[in-house]
Amino acid sequence: MTVLTDTHALVWALLEPERMSSTARELMSTGEVIASVVNLWELVIKAGRKGSLIDDPIRWWEKYVVHSGIQVLPIRSAHVIALEQLPPLHADPFDRMLIAQATHEGCLLASCDAQIAQYGDFVRW
Repeated sequence: MTVLTDTHALVWALLEPERMSSTARELMSTGEVIASVVNLWELVIKAGRKGSLIDDPIRWWEKYVVHSGIQVLPIRSAHVIALEQLPPLHADPFDRMLIAQATHEGCLLASCDAQIAQYGDFVRW
């Protein structure tokens, strides 16, 4: 099974796996984990802000995602079309695009966000 990560799940999986639930750790250790360019986009936009996950997201991405060989899912037109179909349960644009990507690609989405979990049983933590 393919597992798309939300940004927190990606960072925690690579840097602080103890912050993840045992279910999420097992899911990510047994499934094919993919990141999204949305993760990088969010890290870059939020870098330097209070609560940012990574101070130097480009360097971090190269070291932990690119050099680890993690597949990166681009944003496709079909993902934007899937985004239009989502009910307005969550306002965060990064999370909404990840939800749209996961639903369109048929992936599980690893996320601890309760608002994301409202979108269905494809969200796991």
